[in-house]
Amino acid sequence: MKRYALLGKSLSHSYSKSFFTEKFLKEKIKNTKYLNLELDDISTIKICIKKFNISGFNVTIPYKSDILPFLDSISEESKLVGAVNTIKIIDGKLHGLNTDIIGFEKSIFPLLKNRKTALILGNGGASKAIQFVLSKLNINYKIVSRNTYFDYHNIDKEIIESSDIIINTTPLGTYPKTTEYPNIPYQFLNSKHLLFDLVYNPKVSTFLSYGIRNNCEIKNGSEMLYLQAEESWRIWNSDII
Repeated sequence: MKRYALLGKSLSHSYSKSFFTEKFLKEKIKNTKYLNLELDDISTIKICIKKFNISGFNVTIPYKSDILPFLDSISEESKLVGAVNTIKIIDGKLHGLNTDIIGFEKSIFPLLKNRKTALILGNGGASKAIQFVLSKLNINYKIVSRNTYFDYHNIDKEIIESSDIIINTTPLGTYPKTTEYPNIPYQFLNSKHLLFDLVYNPKVSTFLSYGIRNNCEIKNGSEMLYLQAEESWRIWNSDII
């Protein structure tokens, strides 16, 4: 039995296990299972891998950057990003890669049109992949993060009007805390804006609902999730390191 997994701290919101379970059934992939592994302490990761005999795993909040010291190698893109979300295990060695990059780029690219500026809400591991992609696409961005020189209370009408794209990379609004949302002045949004939320459960977060009210184009993180998951599967079952 081959076992793959999702590693995080709280995984009640995640669709990854359902996605891979359905994939295994649909594609008749036998003797393979995908687990949810909730860890309170990332330092126990190697013990956990050995205990469950894991062949490869995905990483989610809050460990995308915290796991780096426990890896034996990191892809060049992941080094630039400073975060990983996919781990390939070869002979007990952990190799870190980042499939959020390809997932986000393929998901947002068709919606860009002439949009050239972005506001990124949050500066965690997922945000770092988004920053990498926006730089690659020549989109100027500002990062909003709590307790920094550019905090949420610094966002005003001018900032909103100068940002074509607003991307929520925080877990705010994720099930079961669906009433939470990033504290920005939504009243200044209009039809020129694209609101992209990495949250996919619920499908329409409170963040996105404010976008709908203000005639914005919106997109949740479902497609990004599927794209990065498929890329993870390709990596686990190929010679890619």
